Amino acid sequence: MQLFAQPVVQSNSPWRSPWVLAWIGLITVVLLVNVTFVYLAFATNPGLVNDDYYERGQHYEKTLSSRLAKDPGWTLSADIPDDLKAGEAAAILVTLVDKTGQPVTPDQVNLYAYRPSDKTRDFSAPMVAVGAGQYSARVVFPLFGAWDALIAVRQGEDEFTTGERLTVARP
Repeated sequence: MQLFAQPVVQSNSPWRSPWVLAWIGLITVVLLVNVTFVYLAFATNPGLVNDDYYERGQHYEKTLSSRLAKDPGWTLSADIPDDLKAGEAAAILVTLVDKTGQPVTPDQVNLYAYRPSDKTRDFSAPMVAVGAGQYSARVVFPLFGAWDALIAVRQGEDEFTTGERLTVARP
């Protein structure tokens, strides 16, 4: 006679299965990662979208055709150092020639530097003439990483631009 014998109870509850717990844990991790990404997307929004993107998009084809019609046929070549470092000044040289290879003297040449991840770091620098058809600017990139450089040449109402992706190294 067993007075203190306990009956053996086998639970069939699904919460005791390691597979169910693993799936619930996996789903919880995926949801937490997604919530974190949504939070970071709102917290670090660079605001690279133009306010009037729809109106610009409607006139895109017209803008392209008018630019092609006004193309002066200039050739712009930029001499950008390969070893750009954050916080260090670097000289960027631009050479501008016309269809016949003669130097061009436009009204204004500017360098615009855009930080794709943070528009508050964007800056521009006017380029000064250093020779026939040659313009230079000394710039300091405040952060390392990717930058988009846009060189804009203005002649009267017309503007001729070219862009290039730059990589700035750590100091």
